Amino acid sequence: MNIRLFKPSFGNEELSMVQQAFERSWVGLGPMVNRFEEEWAKFVGAKLAIGLNSATAALHLALAVFNFPKGKKVLVPALTFSATASAVLYNGLVPVFVDSDPVTLGMDLEDMKRKYDQDVVAVIPVHYTGHPVPMDQLMEWAKEKNVKVIEDCAHTSGAAYKGKSLGTWGDIGCYSFEEKKLMTTGDGGMMVTNQPELFKDVKAMRWVGIDKDNWKTAQEYTSVNKDAYHWYYELKVLGYKYNMNDLAASIGLAQLKRLPEMNRKRSEIIKKYLVGLENLKTIKPLLPFEPDKYVYQMFGVRVEKKEELIIYLKSKGIATGCHYTPLTMQPLFKPFSGKCPVAEKEYFKMITLPLHADLTEDEINYIIYHLKIFDAQSI
Repeated sequence: MNIRLFKPSFGNEELSMVQQAFERSWVGLGPMVNRFEEEWAKFVGAKLAIGLNSATAALHLALAVFNFPKGKKVLVPALTFSATASAVLYNGLVPVFVDSDPVTLGMDLEDMKRKYDQDVVAVIPVHYTGHPVPMDQLMEWAKEKNVKVIEDCAHTSGAAYKGKSLGTWGDIGCYSFEEKKLMTTGDGGMMVTNQPELFKDVKAMRWVGIDKDNWKTAQEYTSVNKDAYHWYYELKVLGYKYNMNDLAASIGLAQLKRLPEMNRKRSEIIKKYLVGLENLKTIKPLLPFEPDKYVYQMFGVRVEKKEELIIYLKSKGIATGCHYTPLTMQPLFKPFSGKCPVAEKEYFKMITLPLHADLTEDEINYIIYHLKIFDAQSI
């Protein structure tokens, strides 16, 4: 077999939507982006959603809207993709790395509190693999300290924590539609809020400083013949080329309709993994997965013989990964690294296993079979 670690799930629905975009001959920023934004806001229960070309862009702009003074600090988990902390640097801010909870591997709230000081202006909790950070506890603390909360939901789409959609607990939520995620637009991202005033400049910020919704009301524009001035635009804020396009949004609209079913399939696969791992001695689930409650982008295990298991599974045609090398161990972030002993220790045990909606029963059984073989040989 040759079993992929991640794989996007496409069907005729996506092809049909792409065909329609081709027939309209409009594949840039346009009406399909607006429609996708409206559908996404409705899906997660947010007042406003704005589509971008990546979750990295979403995180960048999520911090930028607050216009924090340069040099202020942002609390970030050590165990996350680089984009979470890179967005902090993009804004001239300082990342402060928080250790992992030893059980869930999500942000350790006690370590977060220890690393807080008066220069901290924001915190970016990451729902690692899709397992939620205890947002009720985090939000209570953040309000007390007047710290802004930006949820990094790159690993989850369509899950709720205590009855409230992940991504809507904080001031801003950011989602990823990169090809390996729960649903994809090829590349893409979304940011949401229930405080629309936070996003007053975001449409301009995502599209080189231009927001046609705003310039249509400008006095200089409306005082003349508006039909002749359809080409007119104003630049009031520094913008980036971060916009989503209609081709991506068309795919996203089809994927969004299929997302609940794809998430259900992922949950069923995780349940099978968990049953298969039940009696193993040397290989344990990465964290306490709860597939009946939450939505997971990744599934993994902890094992002392990490490199040996990776090589063994590779020899059997089973792809693996490691998510992630703690950012405190990366050269780029060395100047900011603090003490994150749990993340740095558990990293040497972590392996990500194949998980995607198209994974077959035979493939799952094949993976579990070889995990059992390795476990028996390791005792």
